[in-house]
This record gives sequence, structure tokens and C-alpha cells, in this order.
Amino acid sequence: MNTRRTVSDRAPAAYRDVVITVPVTVPYERYSTRPAQWWVAQALRALAEGAGCSHQSFDGLSVASFTLAPDSAIGLTQHFGLSPRHLDFVPLGGVAAIVSLRRAARAVQARDVDVVACIAADTNAPTGFRSGLETFSRFSQDAVYPYGTGGPNVSFALIAGPYMAQTGLSRADLARIAVAQRANALLTPWAMMKTPLTEAQYLAARPIAPPIHLFDCVMPCAGAEGFLVMREETARAQGLAYARVTALIERHNGFPDDPVMLRGGWLRDIDQLWHQAGTRPEGVDLVQTYDDYPIISAMQFADLGFCKPAELSEFIGAHDFTCQGSFPHNTSGGQLSVGQAGCAGGHLGMVEALRQLTRTAGGRQVRAAERALVSGFGMINYDRGLGSGAAILEAA
Repeated sequence: MNTRRTVSDRAPAAYRDVVITVPVTVPYERYSTRPAQWWVAQALRALAEGAGCSHQSFDGLSVASFTLAPDSAIGLTQHFGLSPRHLDFVPLGGVAAIVSLRRAARAVQARDVDVVACIAADTNAPTGFRSGLETFSRFSQDAVYPYGTGGPNVSFALIAGPYMAQTGLSRADLARIAVAQRANALLTPWAMMKTPLTEAQYLAARPIAPPIHLFDCVMPCAGAEGFLVMREETARAQGLAYARVTALIERHNGFPDDPVMLRGGWLRDIDQLWHQAGTRPEGVDLVQTYDDYPIISAMQFADLGFCKPAELSEFIGAHDFTCQGSFPHNTSGGQLSVGQAGCAGGHLGMVEALRQLTRTAGGRQVRAAERALVSGFGMINYDRGLGSGAAILEAA
């Protein structure tokens, strides 16, 4: 298949002097009667406390949320007494962190703004999952929900089945990803999943929408994640630990003519990502993929250049994906074991990578964590995910 990779002769300018700092997690809850605005507010407060300043000092705000209605990001400026010069609303789920960071980085670099607070937050009322299914998209309203499917499981089964057939991946291969993430989550105080998971338990789990089984699925919950984007000089002046932004790619509906999703939009721009970062896959010390299902993490391993699709089974079998393993992956436990707090699930990997690179990951700390890859995958519409992106971050 033609991947249409696009390393342009007019490559994007480097993200010189742009840094990401102050990783924040508002601990997750299975259900919450508090509105999404409350969760955003907790993240905003934590960002201000982490930066040692008033939240009103932030002159940029980027918010990702599915449950903020009837508000959008602009309504929050009055709720919280903000007067930003940069405002963004990014309800793009698993790719939201990449999109938010990319836009904020360019605004900061151009000096249109000094400090952007990037926050993703969602609530999860006891009836929230059903209402979310009913209103997620026209695709879900017309092609999924009327047939009685509960959420994206059937849609991802339409991806997982053909992808496993093409690549030779087995459920035993995917078990290694899920089990390692659970081990990582046991070191994460706010993870929803608190008990170990074995490969035998994974393989014996009840089917949901074959080949999707119980432990392939995330647990919806409420929570928030956040980080700040600013210039390096600003972070230094405030005495903040930070990571440098070295490369970013973003692509939506990457291969619209593919009848079945067997690749993601990363392939269109992956050469540009590595060229901009000045490294190759082997130069990365840890990887945070968007993991609404283990099969999607596996797809990212291939599309991001760590192996070829036909080599995935061998690649997965050859590596230990725990924090101290040969290929540290989703070191917080990822959504599979921490939980999926709506759009916050798209920010979870970015925030965890920042903790790793600033040596604040506690018992999950990866030795010699100098460079991290964070990838995003968002907005499933019936039979494919439309949003894809990736970032390379480096320790200061």
C-alpha cells in the first residue's frame, strides 16, 4: 500500500525554546456528580500551585472535554476570572494532547502568548456513559447505537479482527501489553485498577465483541490531566522542571480511501517526526501510546517505526514493557489500568512522559529517561479512528 509519507522540502520550523512543565493529575473517580467544570477548575488550581503563581497569570487556555456542555472553553474564562490572549477548545479525545501542545507551542514560540494551561477533564455521572453514546457523533447515532452496541467495542472489533489477521498478532501477544501496563499501574497511586493481572486471566476473560475481550477495554471514569506550555526562559526564571518539545506531527483522516483501517495517520508524517527530532526510534527511552485497546498500541508500535507490521508478534515477544523493562511503555498503567476519564485519557500519556523526563515519577521512574515519544489516536467513527498525532519530548 502507498503510505504517502510526506517529508516536505519546506519542513516545519523547529520548536526551539518551547518547553512543557508542571504535570498535573486530578485523581480519578469511577463516577462523579460534579460537572466537568469542577474537574477543570481542580486542574487549573493545581497548575497554578505547581507554577507558584496565580491562575490569572496564565494568558493562554486550552481545554479538551466531552462533557463541558453547555459551556465551551470561552465560558470557563468567566467562571475562573481569566483573560487569555490564546484560547482553544479541543474535544478530540485521544489526540487532544498532541493537538493542544502543537497549537500552544506555536503560539508561545511566536510570542503571541507566554504561558498556556493545557487541561483535559471530563466527568462521569452514573448515566453519563449512555448519554455519551447517544450524542457522540452522527456515525455513532446512525451506524452504531441503533444496533444496540455499547460504546466503541464493536467498532474496534472491526479494526482488530482484520489487523490481527494481517499481522499474525494473537491475543497472547496483546496479553503481554495489558499485563505489563497493569504492573505499571500498581505503582501509580491514582490508578483505578489495584490488583495484578496475569496472562492467564487476560486470555480467559469473557468476550465483549470478539476479538475484543474484557481486559482489552478501558474503564470510563471522571478525572483531569494538565500541563503548562511556555518558553524555556520563563520556566527557568520560575525555577520549574521541564522537558523540551522537539517534534510534533498531527494528521486527521489519514487514509480516507482505505476500506478497512489497517494503518493510522502517523504513517503519513512519521519520517518528518523523526527528522525534526533528530533521532530514530532506537533513540527513544520510553513510549506512551494511546491505549483504548492493546491492539491500537500494537498498531502504533508498527506505524511509528519500531518494527514492521509483520514483525509485531516477534517485537512484542522480545520486550518487557514494564517501567524497568527493555521497552518502557505506558508507564503509569495507561488507560487500560488507570482508567479513561474522557478527553483526559488523551492527556494521560503526555503528563506521564513529562513526569518521567523531569524525574518525578516515583516508583515508576524509568532509568536514564532522556527522550520520550507520546502518541495520540482519537475520535472513532464507526470503523476507524480519525485523529492521529505524536510528539517527541527531551529532558532538559
